Amino acid sequence: MLIPASVSDYRLLAKRRLPRQLFDLVEGGAYEEITLAENRADILAVRLRQRVMRDVSNIDTTTTVLGEKLSLPVILAPIGACGMVARRAEAQGARAAEAFGVPFCLSTVSICSIEEVRQATTAPFWFQLYMMRDRGYVRALLERAQAAGCGTLVFTVDLAVLGSRYRDVRNGVSPTAPLAARIRTAFDMLRHLRWFFDVAIGGRPLLFGNITDAAPLARDLAHLKKWVDEQFDASVTWRDIEWVREIWKGPIVIKGILNGEDARAAADVGANAVVVSNHGGRQLDCAPSTISVLPRIAEAVGDRVEVLMDGGIRSGQDVAKAVALGARACLIGRAWVYGVAARGERGVTEVLDILRRELKVTLALLGVKKITELDRSAIESADSQDRLFARHHSD
Repeated sequence: MLIPASVSDYRLLAKRRLPRQLFDLVEGGAYEEITLAENRADILAVRLRQRVMRDVSNIDTTTTVLGEKLSLPVILAPIGACGMVARRAEAQGARAAEAFGVPFCLSTVSICSIEEVRQATTAPFWFQLYMMRDRGYVRALLERAQAAGCGTLVFTVDLAVLGSRYRDVRNGVSPTAPLAARIRTAFDMLRHLRWFFDVAIGGRPLLFGNITDAAPLARDLAHLKKWVDEQFDASVTWRDIEWVREIWKGPIVIKGILNGEDARAAADVGANAVVVSNHGGRQLDCAPSTISVLPRIAEAVGDRVEVLMDGGIRSGQDVAKAVALGARACLIGRAWVYGVAARGERGVTEVLDILRRELKVTLALLGVKKITELDRSAIESADSQDRLFARHHSD
């Protein structure tokens, strides 16, 4: 029996429990998954500068993001269809995040509705928006989120079209998939009996809580993808942020930024924060890893907006690296999904606890008492380190 000690261990537990179609949906990236791999490889390539003989007896991992106090610089990222990997997964994740003192962000295409997550929690949570062609429906969705007390809106801007993910094609996640692929997937789901009875039967995972009215035929992953292709608006520009700002009264975070020019444009239209993100390597393959462009983006916007980052974060040490290179906090996606798939709400809490313990150890060995004091001086400047960032041109 595996006793999980790391996020990687929770990944193994999730892989054992989930049907292959769903694990690959979580795990996979676009095309040859080059960007997906580099998100992790480039974080691992960052070298830290150890300092000794400093008083690190009282480590403080708390920080603030958009005026909200966090117990550690981590936010649970929005995950589409997450309720397919665990029973009512979004509600479980939101409860775990609230108890731990970090934000939870609900996806537009979640299984649990805005109202269900609100009933499961007492504190405000974040809401993530995909722009749809039907602006009336978008307005109604934003009004629902605000009525539920959501304070922060995360506007994802890197999904003008849906990236092509070979794993999903091979697993039959397509309305036109061959019958043989659909039969193979069905048998695989039946083989995972614990998941089948707990989630597929007991969790009602084929109803997308926030888009049921807009997408009545989004009854499975294949039809959801078809609906996304038809309804997500590829004509969205920065002017649409101004329209959203007229409706949304709280902070707006622009997610999907990979260069300084776009980060400055986000600041120009009144965004309060940006997320340096390549959608977990799931959109444009061969786009740069997020950690490699993070420092230049942070320099490009200065204090105009807060800078967050996602992509490849699997440990508290990864969080420390991102903060040292310019991020105020990190969004974790796959990491919390591994936890909820493996052990539900308890698994999410345990993943967060692992990240906090690892972060505390890392800060202590860096000679830093507070996460808010961490900066570029914690990063070694060896030739190999310099090459990691030098290969990306300045904006």
